[in-house]
Amino acid sequence: MRARIIRNKKIVVITFLVTALIAAVAQFFVHVNYNMIDYLPDDAQSTKAILTMEEEFKGSIPNTRVMFHDVSIQEALAYKEELEAIDGVTDVLWLDDAMDLKTPLEMTDQELVETYYKNDKALFTLSIRQGEEVAVTDAIYEIIGDDHAMAGEAVDTATSQKMAVTETLYAAALLVPIIIIILVISTTSWVEPIFFLTAIGVSVLINLGTNIFIGEVSFVTQSVAPILQLAVSLDYAIFLLHSFSHFRKETNNPEEAMALAMKRSFPAIAASAATTFFGFTALTLMRFEIGADLGLNLVKGIVLSFISVMVFLPALTLMFYKWIDKTSHKPFIPDFKGIGNVVVKIKIPSLLIVFLLIVPSFLAQSNTTFTYGLGEQSDATRAGADYLIIEETFGKSTPIVLLVPKGDLAKEEMLVEELMELAPVTSVISYVNTVGTVIPPEYLESQVTDEFFSENYSRIVAYTNVGTEGELPFAVVESVQEIAASYYGEEALTLGESVTLFDIKQTVMRDNTLVNSMSVAAIALVLIVTFRSISIPVVLLLTIQSAVWINLSVPYFTDTSLVFVGFLIISTVQLAATVDYAILMTEAYKENRKEMLALPAIKKTMDEKTFSISISAAILSSVGFILWITSSNPIVSSIGLLLGRGALLAFITVLCFLPAMLLLLDKVISKTTVKANFYKGK
Repeated sequence: MRARIIRNKKIVVITFLVTALIAAVAQFFVHVNYNMIDYLPDDAQSTKAILTMEEEFKGSIPNTRVMFHDVSIQEALAYKEELEAIDGVTDVLWLDDAMDLKTPLEMTDQELVETYYKNDKALFTLSIRQGEEVAVTDAIYEIIGDDHAMAGEAVDTATSQKMAVTETLYAAALLVPIIIIILVISTTSWVEPIFFLTAIGVSVLINLGTNIFIGEVSFVTQSVAPILQLAVSLDYAIFLLHSFSHFRKETNNPEEAMALAMKRSFPAIAASAATTFFGFTALTLMRFEIGADLGLNLVKGIVLSFISVMVFLPALTLMFYKWIDKTSHKPFIPDFKGIGNVVVKIKIPSLLIVFLLIVPSFLAQSNTTFTYGLGEQSDATRAGADYLIIEETFGKSTPIVLLVPKGDLAKEEMLVEELMELAPVTSVISYVNTVGTVIPPEYLESQVTDEFFSENYSRIVAYTNVGTEGELPFAVVESVQEIAASYYGEEALTLGESVTLFDIKQTVMRDNTLVNSMSVAAIALVLIVTFRSISIPVVLLLTIQSAVWINLSVPYFTDTSLVFVGFLIISTVQLAATVDYAILMTEAYKENRKEMLALPAIKKTMDEKTFSISISAAILSSVGFILWITSSNPIVSSIGLLLGRGALLAFITVLCFLPAMLLLLDKVISKTTVKANFYKGK
């Protein structure tokens, strides 16, 4: 196989480049999904409710609020007609839907009136059709201009879509130069980094293009997967070319040197890819399918990166290796000789610090406050600023839609009365309290009744003032569901943003234990096979897992909320991506230990491998922090921050804690490792 790749190097290079070009075009036809509810499992209550509503009603869930300043009742009604005329806008609700405007406002329930009209400001609630958020919000902005305000779930989705491409390009514009600088100072050739980036870049493009066979990807996958694939798999290319440089010193034949490099580096690259592959595979087990979507793309990306490095990169390098020779330069960074002595001196403090931090960190990360959607609004965007303006005037308003079996108006009236007794419920829109129970629906025109009734269901919309997520909003969701169930049992369905987030919470909490357990088990199995040892996998997993726990405990100690999707994904991604540092260090220690005692072996290992690990950690950490800085999406941003911080913490634990553990357990490792052959001295 190696000989065939080397012999047909031009064909290999052309094939990969053409495939990458086709994939680069194909990626533009892959749909990006920004709707988190689509990733809930089919048996989730929200999923069933939305499918039922789509089948039964023309309208959808209210997902947008529009506020007009300084308007009279008549002007507000005129604006309502303009909003209703926009294609993609449905169910525009205002004061005239809650009461008869022929009645003087002074003689009606003031709390009800001020839900929609207050201080000459009119607040409309409406639905924007899914998939058309950008076009429809743009049309609404043309009506409201800069003087009025619009906010809501659909507006957030539109903003994310608009900024996604810009932010991805911005992240790439920052990241690529940083990676090139890191690679340039870590190599002895000006163009060698281009070979690394080309090999992995081609695999990234092919990965993006092959998503066309899946049909669509989530916004998290689109934002995170390409950059994460690049950062995690660059090591493979570095391993191969460093090995190639080594063998070129032993033979004058570049093709022979490459064949030897492919043979020698294959086990290290395969082991590194395997741990990452199986770690990411655990994400595909998530019932909340955003994790599964990301996991599938990362697994596919790792396989493609491995193939690219073992097939495309050797062929590319042999075609242009003379460029490497012509652009060689002296090392910019001195070697790390002597760092082993420093690490050995601090081994006891390193052990004590980590062991003291492990338990509180584990407990803290288990008690972190989580958000399950996009969290608090920021005034950095128009959508965020408008949200704060609307909330300041009218407070929070979160609709919960109830679908109940049609036919019993008396029972429906009792349900509505009980809902109104809930303190957080500000108003309820239903047939029984808008039209009344005296007039049978069949005596009215369909344009009046279609809003409330379908063939099989009655629709009730309850508005609450407690936001979309958190302890109180979720308690309100549970209360509404319990009240509805007391009248209609399991036939009552609820939906809305707060209901969706409540279902996401229920789903991902179950995912957490499964995904973490499976990722640890999968990586442990790979480590057992790689090292043929029982003790080494325990040491390596403890080293990286302690870094994961410390990383995830920071939000608890800083009293900040953490986006749960980011927490769940990063607990797997950090483990899978950074365990390579520990593998590289331990593999080298094992080899050195066959020729010398434990202390000199660990010193030599540290002197030789610290540089390689620091480069890998610097790249992965840079990727994380750039994602954090450039993304306005809280989920993507939180993944970036956790990844950047996690890579640094993993580097520190591998540099300080792992050597101390290897020294402490040297005899145990020797006895529990197949054919360890550790040097015993004379």
